[in-house]
Amino acid sequence: MSYKEIEDRLKNNGIIILDGGIGGELQKIGAPMDKGLWAGKCTIDNPELVKKVHESYVSSGADIITANTYATPPISMREHGYSEFINEWNAKGIKLAKSVAESSKQNISVAGSVSTYGSWDKLSEDKLIPGFKEQIKILSDAGADFLILEAMSSALKTVETLVKCSLDTNLPVWLSISCALDKKTDKLMLGYQESIEKNTKSFLYNNFTDSIHTIKKIHNGPILIAHTDMTIMKRALTELKHNYDGIIGAYPNVGYFEKPTWNFMEEEISPSQYCNEAKSWIDAGAQIIGGCCGVGPKRIEAISKYKL
Repeated sequence: MSYKEIEDRLKNNGIIILDGGIGGELQKIGAPMDKGLWAGKCTIDNPELVKKVHESYVSSGADIITANTYATPPISMREHGYSEFINEWNAKGIKLAKSVAESSKQNISVAGSVSTYGSWDKLSEDKLIPGFKEQIKILSDAGADFLILEAMSSALKTVETLVKCSLDTNLPVWLSISCALDKKTDKLMLGYQESIEKNTKSFLYNNFTDSIHTIKKIHNGPILIAHTDMTIMKRALTELKHNYDGIIGAYPNVGYFEKPTWNFMEEEISPSQYCNEAKSWIDAGAQIIGGCCGVGPKRIEAISKYKL
């Protein structure tokens, strides 16, 4: 699928189906997770498994598959001693996804994931910029159809830096952010808490609405809420829609991370329950729906019925 087809469907109020989590599915089918780069090394160590995950999402009805580049940003690769492989591994992630898209009978677009993985707010802007720009160039040159700036779990200053680094690219750019509930004030915050039910640790950064007003000054592409507890997703989307005139979307996580593996919580949330939740996201204005960590092909297949 050319990006123009996605763009046209969105302009005509269509619903686009994004894939689910890559790392979690790789873990589930037996790929080893790296302590430093999580699922990132699978692109080189287990390329056939990466392709298998992409194929499973295509079979489940996804319009878009995301290259396995979330955990291979240059900043993290240098930190863990893989600096000489930055270009190779990121370009290979795009190549694997494109090979699946091109061999499919369906029209599939490939998103390059440009992420803040490993640089979550611990570095200054001048340290972040070279790495962000480097990954954007590699993924663009390798043939990504568009880019998703996966800035979830990051504070506003990091999100802003990543967005500014994307302004010179010729590719369409989507932005994903995450949010969490401040239980003391009952306000949504830029931040994350992977599971409210399991009371996992929460990280609260900036007021969510204020952050949207700042972000929209420099970004006018789709904004998606990702890696966010499903129980607050409808509220977050409603708040986003009220404060942003552009396209919005949702891909929450299900479960929680205990590095380097993911706890899935599959028994608690069935594909049909996930599908019912997704309908509420659409009702709140989401035109792009999918899943993040812990959301696999069965849940994507369940929500694919909403595709327009």
